[in-house]
Amino acid sequence: MTSAVPGVELNSGTTIPQLGLGVWQADDDETERAVTHALDEAGYTHIDTAAAYGNEEAVGRAIAASSIARNDLFVTTKLWNADQRGRDAVIEACDTSLRKLGLDQVDLYLVHWPLLDMDRMKRTWEAMQEIAESGKAKAIGVCNFEPHHLQVLIGEGDVVPAVDQVECHPNLPQNELRAFAADSGIAVESWSPLGGTPNSGWGKASKDNTLLSDSTLGGIAEKYDKSIAQVIIRWHLQGGLVVIPKSVTPERITQNIDVFDFSLDDADMLDIANLANNRRVGIHPDEMNIAAPDDDA
Repeated sequence: MTSAVPGVELNSGTTIPQLGLGVWQADDDETERAVTHALDEAGYTHIDTAAAYGNEEAVGRAIAASSIARNDLFVTTKLWNADQRGRDAVIEACDTSLRKLGLDQVDLYLVHWPLLDMDRMKRTWEAMQEIAESGKAKAIGVCNFEPHHLQVLIGEGDVVPAVDQVECHPNLPQNELRAFAADSGIAVESWSPLGGTPNSGWGKASKDNTLLSDSTLGGIAEKYDKSIAQVIIRWHLQGGLVVIPKSVTPERITQNIDVFDFSLDDADMLDIANLANNRRVGIHPDEMNIAAPDDDA
């Protein structure tokens, strides 16, 4: 297995490992075991969590117990929707996440959703910029922002988001968003990169995962003696995406990073491109307003 993960340079001047471990829908015990295995056994140096996941403390315990130096780790967490209540609430939420993680600084702090209020979004981004200036985050970015959201931040803010973390997989390749982000110097990071799980569908356009049983992907996997998950992860990497597959199973965590000893050819990439159908696992960002505050403080 080759575990040396390439990095993607961000517009903040920092570098994010192109492959990391996501811990959405993992409880504390699962998270601590998964992160411990990822860091100490499987060769990961990039962990992605969020305040809304409820497992930042477990991530922090695993980091504290790891033999990997803090400077060699890349840790991401996210501002939850309910904390988009103005400057003080945003900064307090960041401080709470740092305390739970047991860290003085995260490598990347993201706004979890844009919500349906452009004025709130602008105020939240102003506070995020203050967090970056204070050194509590090496880089700041967003999740689930569409091009029209990004356009507002680019036009109004002093800092262009370093990352936009969005749902992205062969069914939903996000080509328009990725082109806009590339033109704007924003790295794109994929959540639900394997197409979700049987219990992860939510929102009007949600669906169960069909990619992991897809015959086209199965044929490509057989060609390289790899799993379908490994083929999909390789597709993300070759597309220049940052990818954070979630697993709490040690064997799968190890398998997911064992993707640097093969490359998909042009025919494979074309076959995977033909799987695009614009079907989502999650809700569209223009419909998401869960936990949005009634008023800013």
